[in-house]
Amino acid sequence: MEATRNEVLEAWMDEHGYKSNSLAEAVNRALEQLTGRAGGLDGSSVRDWKAGRVKWPKSATRKALETVTGLPATALGFVPRGRTLSTPAAPQEDPDMKRRTLVGGIAAAAAAAPGTSIRRIGMSDVDRLQRRFAEVIASDHRYGGQLGIEQRAATLADEALNLQNAGSATQRVRSNLYACAASFRSSAMWAAIDGRRYGDAKAHMREAQALAEMSGDQAIKFRIWSHAGAMYRHIGRPGEAFAANDVARNLHITRRDPMFASLGLARQAAIHGAAQDRTGIRRTFDQAQDALQRADPDDYRPVWLLAFYDEAELHSLALSAYLALGDHPTAEFHAHRCLSTLRPHMRRSHAITTTRLAHAQLAQGDLEAATVTAMQVPTDAATQHARVSRMLQEFGAALRARAPRSSTTQTWTEHTRDAWKATT
Repeated sequence: MEATRNEVLEAWMDEHGYKSNSLAEAVNRALEQLTGRAGGLDGSSVRDWKAGRVKWPKSATRKALETVTGLPATALGFVPRGRTLSTPAAPQEDPDMKRRTLVGGIAAAAAAAPGTSIRRIGMSDVDRLQRRFAEVIASDHRYGGQLGIEQRAATLADEALNLQNAGSATQRVRSNLYACAASFRSSAMWAAIDGRRYGDAKAHMREAQALAEMSGDQAIKFRIWSHAGAMYRHIGRPGEAFAANDVARNLHITRRDPMFASLGLARQAAIHGAAQDRTGIRRTFDQAQDALQRADPDDYRPVWLLAFYDEAELHSLALSAYLALGDHPTAEFHAHRCLSTLRPHMRRSHAITTTRLAHAQLAQGDLEAATVTAMQVPTDAATQHARVSRMLQEFGAALRARAPRSSTTQTWTEHTRDAWKATT
């Protein structure tokens, strides 16, 4: 007797964007959470369900599938052993109408289930949040470090969490909502780091780490721990910076994707600079460059990574490392390499790199060139971005210490006074 296809399951998968392999992976993750052991399903297992060759999966598998879908197995077209599905003969019907009937039946089953909210939270809600996240990323690269960016990202993290209680959702949707919340919270963390508000950054970090664990998203875990490494480097604690960055570098996503491996190594090089380890800088920079060259540009990657990490950022981190080490000629070399390949939208990075270049030139005694470089930093970044403002103040102090009565120092003093007036 020929098996009857499970068209209800097929319709649910089509509606929620699952293929056989992706549904098998989701159920395997749910099985591991339920039983403590990894599931052994693959795409062929799900194809057996759809074809009707398996009418009633094993109990643990059913429970995991119900966790993923939010529906009882019977509402997904499965039939308990010893029972048959009564299917009287029906006339031919329009395929589109048939699909609408199946999808409508799934929705009705969900609405009828005890304790299920009428509202269904789906991937469209996740997509909307991801578009908002892209906007936050764009604002960060344009302005950077602003309190408004931090507050907006934190508010959107709360919005993503509130959706968890706004209706019913599959495990896939819930995981994505946690990943969205973690992403927003990590942006709030980075804005606080960039604005030198380190106490706030640590609070955002703890929240982001918890959300990332609930999401199971390796990419966002990497971002949070990598940011933690950068935070500890900025506040002068290289030991903790190494420890945090190592957590990011040891995630299996760095073994799957050379671009993640490259970013982890590039930030490791910057930490070696803070630790005054020249050999470590050179070794990890070379490894980061090699990994970046091996990265397939066509691979899927999250928007936050694609928006900033490239050869320019690699040289920016090398610039930071050699500047901290006190190797100013090499720092200047990497600054020029960074500026020559920096993408136009990276306005914040352009301001930071230009300021660091001015420091490298000044340390080599080229006062005039350094001052001309520093004067190229846009006024809004010079006065409103905490890190840039601090570095320019340090530049001015160093310039006055070297040549307190020179015309170059006078030019810089007048420039900064005029820039300050323009913002008041």
